[in-house]
Amino acid sequence: MEVLQRTANRGSISTGYNIDNSLKLEKDNNEHLYRVMVEGNRKTWTYSCWIKRTELLQVNAQVLIHFGVNHHATRMFIDDNNDQIYLDVCSTENTLYRSITNRRFRDTSAWYHIVWRMDTTQGTEADRMRLYINGVEETSWSQHQIPPQNLETLANTTAGGYDDMGIGTYVWAGSSFDGQFSGYIAQVAHVDGQSYAPTEFGEFDDDSGIWKPKDVSGLTYGTSNNSFFLDFETASDLGANAKGNDVNFSLNNITAADQATDTPTNNFCTLNVIANIENNAVVFTEGATVGSVSGGGNVSDHAMATMGFSSGKWYYEAYVTTGSTNDDAMFGFANPDGWYQGLGNDTFSAGAHNVGRWYYNSNTFTTTGATTWDKGDIVQIAIDCDNGKCWSGVNGTYSSGDPSTNTGGFDWDANVTDMSIGDLVIPVTRVLYTAPGTTYYNFGGYTLIPISSAASDANGYGTFEYAPPTGFYAICGKNLAEYGGTA
Repeated sequence: MEVLQRTANRGSISTGYNIDNSLKLEKDNNEHLYRVMVEGNRKTWTYSCWIKRTELLQVNAQVLIHFGVNHHATRMFIDDNNDQIYLDVCSTENTLYRSITNRRFRDTSAWYHIVWRMDTTQGTEADRMRLYINGVEETSWSQHQIPPQNLETLANTTAGGYDDMGIGTYVWAGSSFDGQFSGYIAQVAHVDGQSYAPTEFGEFDDDSGIWKPKDVSGLTYGTSNNSFFLDFETASDLGANAKGNDVNFSLNNITAADQATDTPTNNFCTLNVIANIENNAVVFTEGATVGSVSGGGNVSDHAMATMGFSSGKWYYEAYVTTGSTNDDAMFGFANPDGWYQGLGNDTFSAGAHNVGRWYYNSNTFTTTGATTWDKGDIVQIAIDCDNGKCWSGVNGTYSSGDPSTNTGGFDWDANVTDMSIGDLVIPVTRVLYTAPGTTYYNFGGYTLIPISSAASDANGYGTFEYAPPTGFYAICGKNLAEYGGTA
């Protein structure tokens, strides 16, 4: 059974420090970072990273850090069977010491902070290797092999030719790769020669008790060129080492477009990898912002979002990129108490259809507040929880009324039987219906939708092709906290 931590960062917390950017990595694109090591301290070091997973139980493990070559490595990865974290510590003698958590890391709506702390010089066995998740030391293991005192690991070394370092991948003889990570990573740091407690990288929020990041740019990294700090703030150089020693990472299939604003200090909505109602028919990729279906026929391939709200006004965009012209994509929302028959097929949801209709109450429909679209169009969805209304638009135009002035629109409070103002509302989409194809989504944190205008909401959050209507906001932790929604 999966265990979710109370301290997982699923939304936003009050903080004077903000992480502006993360890096989106996608397994299918073989996206990862790599570089070579120099000789440093093989016994004492610290690795810290924030991650937000977007694919679970995928083929091959998902690697967070890899020191060495092939299986001759010291590495941390999430396995492909149970989503547990593995810590492998290897020496040049190729003796492997492996530890495996009991905990399974399957919360794709949250950011996890992971600190791997090594100091094999310690006489006390338990002090030689420690793992912390969101500030709390991991003590429950299905297997726990602690390295012997003074073991020289394959981190920070060129010994035996094992001098490669990879983030988001295994390193195979320095040229081919495997074990790619799918998700977002932020504030990634490695310190050669220091064993740091997690409190050097984060702290518990006084009000919420949630673990949150700290500014680590001033952390003492020493003089080793193995140490690094990746903040992903420069889109044109996402492998830049902000520690300042000019030893940067090489990028594999990573471009400026892979920079994201979905971060541990402002968590953005994505598609919910776990809540896929139709037998996992939807395949999620690209930071859980792309939904694809390969089948056809009468299969309702729905996807639910990771965040909901009970008040406020919210905006997102979608883009049907492949599929036939009558592929029946739908974009809408639901009360999570019941929507399992699909958008509009019950009394708990409503969906805007590409033929210019809102469907609700078991396939009742209206054209009020709806517009038609085809593949290649950017669809806009504006959900008003304060007035119980919704609008769909296309390519910058709303065909019925104006969300900014609360005119026109589909009145879901009056028409959807089991939805009322004040209920929890979650975005739900039907990716495709009669044909295989792919749909892109944009909740503001990351997207593949072609963006030329880079419009944000009034708070400066999100990156959209079209500006959200006045008073409507990107679905993210900071906006939800401000406007009384429920993340």
